[in-house]
Amino acid sequence: MSLVGKFATVGGATFASRLFGFARETMMAAALGNGPMADVFYAAFRFPNLFRRLFAEGAFNAAFVPLFSKEIEESGVDGAKRFAEQVLGVLFTALFLITVVMELAMPLIVRFIIAPGFADDADKFEMTVRLSSVMFPYLICMSLMAMMSGMLNSLHRYFAAAIAPVFLNVVLIAVLAYGVWVKADPQTMAEYLSWGVLGAGIIQLAVVWIDVRRAGMRFTLRMPKITPKIRRLVALAVPAAVTGGVIQINQLIGQAVASGKDGAISALQYADRLYQLPLGVVGVAGGVVLLPELSRALKGGNFKEAGHIQNRTIEFVLFLTVPAAFGLMMISTEITRVLYERGAFTPETTTLVAAIMTVYAFGLPAFALTKALQPAFYARENTKLPMRFTMIAVGINSVLAISLFPILAERGIALAEVVSGWTNVVLLATTLVISGHLKFDSLLMRRIPLIVLSGAAMAAAVKFAAVKLAAWFAPGAHFMQQLGGVLILIAIAMAVYFGLVLATGGVNRALIMKLVRRRRG
Repeated sequence: MSLVGKFATVGGATFASRLFGFARETMMAAALGNGPMADVFYAAFRFPNLFRRLFAEGAFNAAFVPLFSKEIEESGVDGAKRFAEQVLGVLFTALFLITVVMELAMPLIVRFIIAPGFADDADKFEMTVRLSSVMFPYLICMSLMAMMSGMLNSLHRYFAAAIAPVFLNVVLIAVLAYGVWVKADPQTMAEYLSWGVLGAGIIQLAVVWIDVRRAGMRFTLRMPKITPKIRRLVALAVPAAVTGGVIQINQLIGQAVASGKDGAISALQYADRLYQLPLGVVGVAGGVVLLPELSRALKGGNFKEAGHIQNRTIEFVLFLTVPAAFGLMMISTEITRVLYERGAFTPETTTLVAAIMTVYAFGLPAFALTKALQPAFYARENTKLPMRFTMIAVGINSVLAISLFPILAERGIALAEVVSGWTNVVLLATTLVISGHLKFDSLLMRRIPLIVLSGAAMAAAVKFAAVKLAAWFAPGAHFMQQLGGVLILIAIAMAVYFGLVLATGGVNRALIMKLVRRRRG
């Protein structure tokens, strides 16, 4: 399968997950709006998500995959299986202890970390503690799933790991539908959703576990034992955990700051969901596929091929995120209205969420490029330097979020995350170039300006069309009319952007397919 084919496999599954995610968020927006129970649920859900990124996805995609791939190369599948069993024993034990400690300390964690602003509202505070306690074991399921996903990716099996997140959205959609059917009040709906998250975690773990067994990796849970290989994994995973969770860390900081204003947490979440679609499809797909591919090229001493893979990944990321960013900037209000504005989600909330999304759009290429640049460090088993860059970015985000929130409210928090994201990208790219581990080839340097210019022209065309269709998006207009308007704008955007980028040579699909095709064996 070619590199583009692998991107398509992971990106397609992630796209399906994001579409179901939109359906879920649309139903939640209608049911909860940006009221107190929406704030409570999203605040509680952010915490297990943070730990999932810190101790699961970031750590294992960065540390476990290169070591597992190395075991496959040096000791075969049997050696890799023994290594996986060692990791499973240590990981499960650590997760169990972390979960017990966090459950006992949840009231303090909510008061001082998750939502300090809720401390003065007894009902919101107690509800947040309750929901956080229900959902935190989700961490165990997601961490074990991340480990098995890393195994599958190293074995060139991408689909199951990529499609598993769909089940979270499917389960929560079913829960929301049931809540609407029984006419549950917002508090009861939030409780239903928290149990739905835990149930979805179990299902997701089962999906990847079944595929691991189908791949011939049948292993058992063993007593934890600290071996030299486990020490090496921990040495790589701890800094990678911090690095991989930079977006979640920044969002948790923003959430803590925003908890002092009613509705701010949920408004930020709704905007976050919108820009996560292109970020997930492009950034996650690029990072998941790039790491094992880059690791193999470097292990084989094929540095020219490694450089080629990095350049094509950066090109792929910019090719899709630049127009997505321009599009979100130009028609954020129209998109928000069509997706969210119904039920408890008012036109005033639409204006707020659209403004936040416009700010986030400026950071979209940066958030995706981070996923494309970090694997260049991880494949060389260097996780400490990206961690230092992450801490710098987090520090900048903290200072800006606290400083800008009194001035720009929710937009200030979004702006802080955007500046933090671009700072991280500059530090990563500069270091790779100076060290000689990344050299931008002439093809990439020629295409970047053409991609940006094509995206800018597309933005102008879409904005002009949106003004002409303004009556279609008036508050209270029929949903099908609004949906038709958005589809027209998207069609115009695609025609202008892809037409220009192909005409100018900003991208050549046939050439890219030829350049990046890498067959197994």
